[in-house]
Amino acid sequence: MSFETASIPRVEGANASASASAAALTGPKLRVSGVSKRYGDVYALKESDLELRQGEFVTLLGPSGSGKTTLLMMIAGLVKPTSGDIWIDGRVATHQQPYERDVGMMFQSYALFPHMTVGENIAFPLKMKGALKERVREAVDEVLEQIKLPSVRNRFPAELSGGQQQRIALARSIVHRPSVVLMDEPLAALDKSLRTHMQMEIRQLQQELGITVLYVTHDQEEAMTMSDRICLMNEARIEQVAAPSELYFSPRTVFAAGFLGESNCLHGIVESVDGTTARVRHGGCLLEGRLMNAAKAGEACRLMVRPEAIRMVAGQRHADQAHGNAIPADVAAHVIGGAVSRTSLRTDSGVLLAATQLTTRSTAAPAGGVTVTFSAQDCLVFGAGA
Repeated sequence: MSFETASIPRVEGANASASASAAALTGPKLRVSGVSKRYGDVYALKESDLELRQGEFVTLLGPSGSGKTTLLMMIAGLVKPTSGDIWIDGRVATHQQPYERDVGMMFQSYALFPHMTVGENIAFPLKMKGALKERVREAVDEVLEQIKLPSVRNRFPAELSGGQQQRIALARSIVHRPSVVLMDEPLAALDKSLRTHMQMEIRQLQQELGITVLYVTHDQEEAMTMSDRICLMNEARIEQVAAPSELYFSPRTVFAAGFLGESNCLHGIVESVDGTTARVRHGGCLLEGRLMNAAKAGEACRLMVRPEAIRMVAGQRHADQAHGNAIPADVAAHVIGGAVSRTSLRTDSGVLLAATQLTTRSTAAPAGGVTVTFSAQDCLVFGAGA
């Protein structure tokens, strides 16, 4: 039995559907509580909590081995949790078989049946549920219109392009209107231009239909583009769950700041703390930033600043705060990379910093000594525990 076959729910009747709808109105669509997976002494996923609301698009993002696919497979019912529980539409699904869970699945491989036509592939989940023939035909027609491929109904998968096959796989995962659609790196095999196009298509269709989606990727840009919230994972645990903008501008850990986008890292010693503001000594410079976790005066810390937050005052080198946070530096390199220009700067302490800015006709390569400046709001301070 294929993965897709196993993920199709059985018909449970009108009363069960009404119960599921009522549960969805009063609680999260999907809830994971204290779920973990251990193989011997090795954790594939440490105890984790996560909730998805109706119509939400949440992405599991992280490096290989972070636990994101393990979490997805436990929700799908293909991996048994070591601890914890899983709720779908307010009902415990922890020990349900995959076919008993009201979920759809979209794979990295298209997983289309080669001997079936497009229409038969899409209809397969509905037939497994025992839907009437008339309803099956109407649902297939409807979803083919939604993915803008009504003319390929009688073709076979081998007669379609990669992008068309991807759309058919998407249609099959949503045709039976599951409570939650699980997507395991479904665009990884596509080239960049087609991948970007499919990202927009999936997101638009998800919003139009109000589908609840849990999506797995290791691509940061894909996660930022498509998600309502991102669940960032690292070393078999959830690092932070937040909207893309919050995760980018207010990461709670050094890993989160470094994994999502690019950050410059400076080491320093905390001089004083005033609420959420910290003053830090870095070499001969006194810098101020937002304190992201607990830290005390005298402790070592790290400062993170995004390249786009850095400004350069050319022709002078100052360490005072007349310009806000200020570090004297020398220009090491300057490259125009199309729409964005990038400058490498070497501080007196030998640290290389990157600064980026939009390229314009007036963009010129700075030379010699400069003062690197950035605001306290753009400077994130992480104590030793982050």
